[in-house]
Amino acid sequence: MNNDIFQRLIVLEMANNHCGELAHGLKIVEALEKVTRGRPFRFAIKFQYRDLDTIIHPDYRDRMDIKYIKRFTETRLSESEFRQLKQAVSDCGFLTMCTPFDEISAGRVEEHGYDILKIASCSCTDWPLLERVAQIDLPVSISTAGAKLADIDNLVSFFEHRSKTFCLMHCVGSYPTPESELELNQIDFFRQRYPGLPIGFSTHENPADTAPVMLAVAKGATILERHVGLPDQSHQLNAYSSTPEQIAAWLDAAERAYSICGVQNRRRDISSKEASDLRGLQRGVFLKSDVRAGQSISHDSLFYAIPNQEDQLLANDMSKYLRLKAKTDLPAKAPLLTSAVTASNDRSQVLQIVQSLCELIRQSGLRLGDKLDLELSHHFGLERFDEFGCSIITCVNREYCKKIIILLPGQKNPSHAHRQKEETFHVLYGDLQLTLDGVSSDYQAGDLIVVEREIQHSFASRTGAILEEISTRHYNHDSFYLDPNIGPASERKTKLTFYADWMDGNIR
Repeated sequence: MNNDIFQRLIVLEMANNHCGELAHGLKIVEALEKVTRGRPFRFAIKFQYRDLDTIIHPDYRDRMDIKYIKRFTETRLSESEFRQLKQAVSDCGFLTMCTPFDEISAGRVEEHGYDILKIASCSCTDWPLLERVAQIDLPVSISTAGAKLADIDNLVSFFEHRSKTFCLMHCVGSYPTPESELELNQIDFFRQRYPGLPIGFSTHENPADTAPVMLAVAKGATILERHVGLPDQSHQLNAYSSTPEQIAAWLDAAERAYSICGVQNRRRDISSKEASDLRGLQRGVFLKSDVRAGQSISHDSLFYAIPNQEDQLLANDMSKYLRLKAKTDLPAKAPLLTSAVTASNDRSQVLQIVQSLCELIRQSGLRLGDKLDLELSHHFGLERFDEFGCSIITCVNREYCKKIIILLPGQKNPSHAHRQKEETFHVLYGDLQLTLDGVSSDYQAGDLIVVEREIQHSFASRTGAILEEISTRHYNHDSFYLDPNIGPASERKTKLTFYADWMDGNIR
């Protein structure tokens, strides 16, 4: 569907306000051309077609005591007069739009070459008419006053399955509509329920009230519609139709609202002045102590203060995924300039690792709680995590400790020992190759292995494994590795929070 025609579309509904007089209808078109000239909108003037010879039961055609029969009969225009009105609308540069209330009228809308077809609220469940409309190659606007949600769902499905270009209009069928019944939150509701479908607002409130149109724009309505007419000594307007002067004020309000609301469906542009003003308030990154060339710069060795300098890293640039290394010797209190460091951001790689962990956990059937401490141990850097490392989820760490250790397929955890804690591994899933004091053994789900203090041990998995580690209290800096190239914990661990809804794909 190409919905461009419904973007910033203003529909001016003449309805029966031509009063059955071609000349008066032409005056309305002329007046509307003046008040809309130069506005940043696409405009359509809308008429209504009824085949009165068939839409009114033969026994009731002369019943002027029935309100709608009287109104439609007294304001009747011929087909030729409607064609002249439509031509005047086109000559003024407006789009043409028409509401048919019966199948014969729908055929006339098609025959007369209108740009847009409208379904009135009273017809939005008139399935014989809708079937006829679906055969016409025109975009369709559908008002929904009084419609049940199930009916609207059916309407959307009906037109989507026929690949029609269409929009939905929030509308309230009280004429005029009291402020307390405007229900503008329905615009939000429709936008959320039918994503991608243009949603508009067809309004019948007091014509002098411009607040509702501004609110509708703020809520994302892309089509705005209201009744219009031209009062004079011979023609009076109803309580919900706008004069040209009221339309001008209404359009001013809509234009102001669009200006205030700004761009849609993308991040707004940030001006250079705004960026400069904000930077002046942002803290720069400084060094607490001297750093040698080639040395990794830990976040603990930094402080943040104003003023910042051009090319200086800002507190706003920092994250737990950012790794920094000095290119040259840097003195204490020096600003940390981007040109003085090499920087890498591990966020995307960490998220990929988390996705792999969650997939293995899902395969195992293990259930975990929410907001647990997660460590990624990358002994030789994240770039070699697939080869060396493991992931550790801490469930509890008191006098006793429980952790979940996850090995991805092919991962190895290098040889190390603990001096303070004793631990027992319970294999929950997958295969484990454990080396204890130089002796290697294979283990499967269900196996228990005790690792005493001071015992060198390493472990690996061919296809992936999940272990439960049960131990005495865990202390930081109690892992002693044989390989001297393995750095301190601050350099080889990335700390995260494990959220339960990660298992549903909501990784953040």
